[in-house]
Amino acid sequence: MKKDKTPTEGRSGGGLHNTLVYVRQHWQLYALFILPAFALTIIFRYIPMGGILIAFQEYNPIRGILGSEWVGFEHFSRFLSSPDFLRYLMNTLKLSVYGLLWGFPAPILLAFLLNRILSKGIKQKIQLVLYMPNFISVIVLCGIVRILLAPTGMINMLLGTSTNFMTMPSAFRTIYIASGIWQGAGWASIIYTAALSNASKDLKEAAVIDGANILQQIKAVEWPAIKDTVLIQFIMSVGNIMSIGFEKAYALQTDLNLNASEIISTYVYKKGLLDGDYGFSTAVGLFNTVINVILLISMNKIVQKMNEGKGI
Repeated sequence: MKKDKTPTEGRSGGGLHNTLVYVRQHWQLYALFILPAFALTIIFRYIPMGGILIAFQEYNPIRGILGSEWVGFEHFSRFLSSPDFLRYLMNTLKLSVYGLLWGFPAPILLAFLLNRILSKGIKQKIQLVLYMPNFISVIVLCGIVRILLAPTGMINMLLGTSTNFMTMPSAFRTIYIASGIWQGAGWASIIYTAALSNASKDLKEAAVIDGANILQQIKAVEWPAIKDTVLIQFIMSVGNIMSIGFEKAYALQTDLNLNASEIISTYVYKKGLLDGDYGFSTAVGLFNTVINVILLISMNKIVQKMNEGKGI
């Protein structure tokens, strides 16, 4: 005997059918709304990808991409065989890896701490203070850092010294990473604070009644609520491990700290825009991008194996 549909199934099926009929009848309206976004994506995202051909050419702006001489992998060989290649690569990796190790846990810890504050008013005031540095531009931030660390700056006044920290290669990474954590940790904690709102309050109250301390509450109740979010953010962070912000590294750079501050992105800028070696700088940038993609895919595979097949 044929099973009759329930009223709910009939309504849901009829609603979907009516929606599809409406879309089919008024497809011009939907196309009109989608077209601008589609066109902007094609123009600014996909068409510029053709510019990677410059990496394989001795590019001449007057002749253009089609008229420039083809040199194959010559620029890549030139960069990989450069005596400074390892220094640029290691500087980039050190800033990225150390920044990830110190900077990635900071917003998570902030989210856990904010979640312990019961007073809504106090919590909002603290969040306002933590979020404010994110709205300071990178250049202004670097100017503040330079003033604070100048020989006559506040840091030297507190320490009773007159050291110019900006000229010390050994201090550059600490300055770069610490200022980045101060600026971005509060804003990055928003996503974890939002995820913590999904933690079961009943389980938390039960854990408190059972005598669980703060660490046990976090492990049993709060961590499972943000675990997937943390993993996705970590995978994305590892995938961008070679994509250090050019502006900040360049703004904090001085002639005396170049041994630690010269990274691939600043090198690309100098070779491409300052020296006019467009083909070589494009090849270096493409090399950087390929390494990023490899790291992203590799880390996603590793996390999938460690997390029961869950990844991006």
